[in-house]
Amino acid sequence: MWDGGVKHIEVSPLNAITSTCEMASSLDTITERLKATKPYPELFHNAFGDGDINSQKMLRALAQFTSMLVSAASKYDKHIRHEAGGEFTNEEEQGYQLYRFHCSACHAEPLFTDLTYRNNGLDEISEDPGRDTITNNPDDKGKFKVPSLRNIELTSPYMHDGRFTTLEEVLAHYNSGVKNNANLDSLLKQNGRRGIALTQDEQKQLIVFLKTLTDHEFVNDKRFQQEQ
Repeated sequence: MWDGGVKHIEVSPLNAITSTCEMASSLDTITERLKATKPYPELFHNAFGDGDINSQKMLRALAQFTSMLVSAASKYDKHIRHEAGGEFTNEEEQGYQLYRFHCSACHAEPLFTDLTYRNNGLDEISEDPGRDTITNNPDDKGKFKVPSLRNIELTSPYMHDGRFTTLEEVLAHYNSGVKNNANLDSLLKQNGRRGIALTQDEQKQLIVFLKTLTDHEFVNDKRFQQEQ
């Protein structure tokens, strides 16, 4: 969760299942549907040794699946490992250096997040309390978990509330749209200005690098595709 309210892989689906703005359901409803839907009884029997379907087994099964979702074969990964197919173009290398200089403090390699919570100046006054919901600390208001940049090309819309639809909009925000929020991260208010100054050419180079984080092997993995 962007506010850090859930930290266990087996518990993370609970919010999606029960939240009124997502599935708006319940564990009992979901397990009853699974019991009545082929081939789930057989699959649960194969996995757990009996056909009984309950919420604990369902959450364990989901955790086993999500733990398989490891992306580590992007062009960037191959570049770092000096493997074939990882040779950067000049523009990709320039974008990589821009990332290292401007972005890596928060989006740290190799996960491309430092797992902290920060306010990046989306609004002058934060309507969404963010991390403050968990900590009840006003200094955390409007702070959200720093997201990974892996496969960022494919994960629009961007920001905790999905307000930006393109990477160009995201970089435009950091270049000239950062608001003077009371909890604005110190890294975004340096040298007498807010944000990260990037020319149009630099923004293009940075996006070219970000696309090297797209793991085509991962997103096309047959194990994660529904059989027809």
